[in-house]
Amino acid sequence: QVQVMESGGGLVQAGGSLRLSCAASGSTLPIEVIAWYRQAPGKQRELVATVTRGGTTTYADSAKGRFTISRDNTKSTAYLQMNSLKPEDTGVYYCAARTGWGNSWGPGTQVTVSS
Repeated sequence: QVQVMESGGGLVQAGGSLRLSCAASGSTLPIEVIAWYRQAPGKQRELVATVTRGGTTTYADSAKGRFTISRDNTKSTAYLQMNSLKPEDTGVYYCAARTGWGNSWGPGTQVTVSS
């Protein structure tokens, strides 16, 4: 079973930046994809960005040009650099590590962007 832990959330003013980290451990299978999701109050969880083991990335339209996902396979860690943050980026950010067994989720980290 994969253990996933997010860190790096916090309170930031609009226009500011945050860097989230996702550490995955304990996997006996390769972690094929690491994904970041977020859930705003009263809304469904939505996909923000993904990165494959080979480094291929995808982004939600709302994240393109502002967020950058990256991955360090030697540390089984992924990062989400978030720039030009907006109040609508507020929410709990979750990391999911996908192996052949499926997704393993972290508990989430709160990001709050004040206007």
